[in-house]
Amino acid sequence: MSERRAETPAEVEGTTGLFVALGKMLRFLRERKGLTQKEFGELVGYGPDAVSAMERGVRTLRPEVLIKADEVLGAGGLLLEVIPEVESAMTKARTRHPEWYRDYAGLEAEAVELHFYANNGVPGLLQTEDHAHVVFAKRRPFLDEETIERRVADRLSRQQVFERRPAPIVSYVLEEVVLDRPIGGQRVHADQLRRLLSVGQMQNVEIQVMPTAVEEHPNPGSGFNLLVPKGHGQVAYTEAQGYPRLITDPEEVRKIADRYGIMRAMALSPSDSRKLIEQKLEEL
Repeated sequence: MSERRAETPAEVEGTTGLFVALGKMLRFLRERKGLTQKEFGELVGYGPDAVSAMERGVRTLRPEVLIKADEVLGAGGLLLEVIPEVESAMTKARTRHPEWYRDYAGLEAEAVELHFYANNGVPGLLQTEDHAHVVFAKRRPFLDEETIERRVADRLSRQQVFERRPAPIVSYVLEEVVLDRPIGGQRVHADQLRRLLSVGQMQNVEIQVMPTAVEEHPNPGSGFNLLVPKGHGQVAYTEAQGYPRLITDPEEVRKIADRYGIMRAMALSPSDSRKLIEQKLEEL
């Protein structure tokens, strides 16, 4: 596993209290400095959703963040003092992804290329916290609140893949219907569309929309992911009704990659996709 593998307090044995306390301390120092979560995030290189998750203790405050935060917030070394405890906790990290998902989660965390086709819902790496919470809360059979919170925290932790250096190459093809389904209501949906616009601005990320009006489609089946793990050939991943499948056969992977290439050619360009998302946001 890479040392940049995403981790959350939910993955660290017996240390949830540490990160909850650190989150409260961070929020106090930020508010004392008069900074919003967005303003603070810009100073330390994180988005407001990530800062919110850190302050609530559902996302690990990594040592490099503590170093920047101590300087930005004028903590006088207070945040630096807890770094040894944080590093110790991170060495005990263990995954809380479902057993069947662990292999894929590890590949995703280390991949040098990530490509996604979504025909039904917003992919996990693009979801806002509120959107993810609704997705898990409405899943049948119903999950208990503790499990929902753990699943949301794990999903948010995976999004740290965007912050990795060197950054992976990432692309998405989203069916237009994904932009139209107002999961969680108008406010949550609007925030989700803004999240797509925000991620789409990253230099290493391209988001394309496949218009519903397209008359021909090379992939009438389910969604899929394509990954290029570091030091390995491309693999594919599919999941249907909770049954995952990691595809490593070169010929099968080639066929899926071929379909994905055709879809990228048929979909709207990244700039036109952005305009469509902005239009849908304005219409809410």
